[in-house]
Amino acid sequence: MIKKFIRKILGVKDQQDATDPSEPTILGPEEHGIDPKNVSSNAIRVTQTLQEAGFKAFVVGGAVRDLLLGVKPKDFDIATDATPEQVKKLFRRAFIIGRRFQIVHVMFGQDLLEVTTFRGNGSDNAPKDEHGRVLRDNNFGPQHEDAARRDFTINAMYYDPATQSVLDYHGGMEDIRAKLLRIIGMPEARYREDPVRMLRVVRFAAKLGFTIEPTTRAPIPVMAPLIDNVPAARVFDEMLKLLLSGHALACLKELRSAGLHHGLLPLLDVVLEQPIGMKFVTLALESTDNRVKAGKGVSPGFLFASLLWHQVLEKWTAYRAAGESPIPALHLAADAVLETQTENLALQRRIATDMRDIWAMQPRFERRAGRAPYKLLEHPRFRAGYDFLLLRCASGELPAEIGEWWTEFYAAEGGERERLVAVANTREREGGASGGAPKKRRPRRGPRKNTGEGGEGGAPAPAAAGDE
Repeated sequence: MIKKFIRKILGVKDQQDATDPSEPTILGPEEHGIDPKNVSSNAIRVTQTLQEAGFKAFVVGGAVRDLLLGVKPKDFDIATDATPEQVKKLFRRAFIIGRRFQIVHVMFGQDLLEVTTFRGNGSDNAPKDEHGRVLRDNNFGPQHEDAARRDFTINAMYYDPATQSVLDYHGGMEDIRAKLLRIIGMPEARYREDPVRMLRVVRFAAKLGFTIEPTTRAPIPVMAPLIDNVPAARVFDEMLKLLLSGHALACLKELRSAGLHHGLLPLLDVVLEQPIGMKFVTLALESTDNRVKAGKGVSPGFLFASLLWHQVLEKWTAYRAAGESPIPALHLAADAVLETQTENLALQRRIATDMRDIWAMQPRFERRAGRAPYKLLEHPRFRAGYDFLLLRCASGELPAEIGEWWTEFYAAEGGERERLVAVANTREREGGASGGAPKKRRPRRGPRKNTGEGGEGGAPAPAAAGDE
């Protein structure tokens, strides 16, 4: 009685007041409207194989949510009452992975499907850290308990391709129609079990255009510091999903609104308070969103290079003001930023290398005399560096003329390139715009030497907007 009263005061849905939580609402094709053509043939194959072996098997989670929204899912997850070992025996290319949650990866060519066994309500006895985060939990159970273990109502529905029916245990269909994100259970307890859920609710709200239910949102600002206890690699994976969702700009705005950005990308506060910095980040994220929506690839290195650029720029200016030459100053600035952010964000070495290459190319775009432009064209990551340059010009950090010159030079051939170099030489002699951060230049005689990074060799990849 007291528990029910508390739940009523907090505004938490009490599923037991209306229905038995162990019995789902079953929706037929005419009620849910899922188009079977949008269901992966490999997902059908996995569920069918498991069902023919005597097990229950359903498409579950985000795939069902997307199908209900009329969107063709990119990934399909399967939930079953078969154990990981039983699943593995049924498929030729199947691998058991995971420590915290044991799952099975089933491969069909390049297509990967995750198969999980129904989870039971054993989290009370699962190993936890001092903040309540579940460290390991492979307790299996019935399907209704698996539904209760899932994070949000819209992700807790099960679709059976064989019968084309949807099983809904927590009113997920109702919340989809209302465009509402609601966590299952008590929000504080669920966020404590897995703080990454706070990032997920922000990503889903921005991606789907849904409203976060007030009780689900309320604890987030207070509980946000718990994300610091999550392994950095896992936070990075979630941040990458957020930034590559096709709604990165909306996600970051929602992160700030929910108070979640402080430990993740605290520099955004500084950047977004500066007109040029704000415009630069906004343009970079809009470009990323457009490429994702168009089905084009995006380089994570380009994306993080964009987000961290103004931190590099600030340190670069400081080192130069202290007397360092431009190129060494830039390398020192890049080292300082990457050292800090690699620890905070668990940046992979490959991504950090891409970021460093993009930053190191920037001074070289301002040298358009002699053979320097031709050598820069040969850089294997020229296109990413060029796209980055265009962002700097579009944001007002550099004169537009530099970006326009490189666009013409990149598209031109033979004699036209020679003419463009000659024009650039004339402008430089006459004191034309060179752009960039404030520079202390020494008088030079004769052709200017290329003091930038090496790495030449190989034609630039035919890509755009940071796609390499």
